[in-house]
Amino acid sequence: MKKIKGMFSVLSNSIKNPMIRVLPGQIAFFLVLSIFPILILVGLIASFFSISMDTVIDLIQQAFPSEIVELLTPLLIGKEFDTNMGILMVMGFFIASNGAHSIILASNTLYNFPHSDVVRRRVKSIFIIILLVMLFIFNLLVLAFGDKIIEFLFSLISSEAVVQSFRHIILLLRWPIAMFIIFFNIKLIYTLAPDWKILSKYTTRGAFFTTIGWVIATIIYSYYASHFSNYDLFYGSLSNIVALMIWIYALSYILVVGIAINVNEYKYEDKEE
Repeated sequence: MKKIKGMFSVLSNSIKNPMIRVLPGQIAFFLVLSIFPILILVGLIASFFSISMDTVIDLIQQAFPSEIVELLTPLLIGKEFDTNMGILMVMGFFIASNGAHSIILASNTLYNFPHSDVVRRRVKSIFIIILLVMLFIFNLLVLAFGDKIIEFLFSLISSEAVVQSFRHIILLLRWPIAMFIIFFNIKLIYTLAPDWKILSKYTTRGAFFTTIGWVIATIIYSYYASHFSNYDLFYGSLSNIVALMIWIYALSYILVVGIAINVNEYKYEDKEE
């Protein structure tokens, strides 16, 4: 009991750190910016594999509010990849990587690690921001609106027997599989973020907390989007966008708290040894 109280006390002090309070908003802002270059990349991959762009747009319509879809779909249609779009995508990833770069700097500060060279951090931050955005989109497609996405994909299959055979299995397995994927990737981000090597075991508790927190926050957002988003009189048509921004901020905050938990675990184990 004394050990648990001590860990919660250190965690509480970590959360009160001004950096922990500022970082979630910064991450959320740059995550939103990174959606645009990611979608350009998705359009390029879809065209490379000869995937119909209408199918990609239909998936986006299932996952995002209509107001967001109107902003995103022009990025996927009407233009072929050229030098200007390539420069735009590279600049977009570089600017958006500031969010992941902040995670790296914050992790170094909290762990009391010295910073590595700038180039290494930038390359790592671009990888982390792409991984984070993919996780956020994965949350939307699989957890928040997974039922609608699955039904849409099944509607493309002509065989009713195949649909009936796999519908219940997929609906049943998507939660444990999704949680495992989120846990694995969050653990990877927590392990890679500091500039100095830390053992994977010190990131387990933070990754578990973040996974559970993300699932709960996504369920709440999904329930709101399905039942209340059309009835908000104050924000009107902007209510969906506001809810999406709040959801992204909530996930960012949970992610940062997970870092604090890992730092707490690392420092506590270090004192024990």
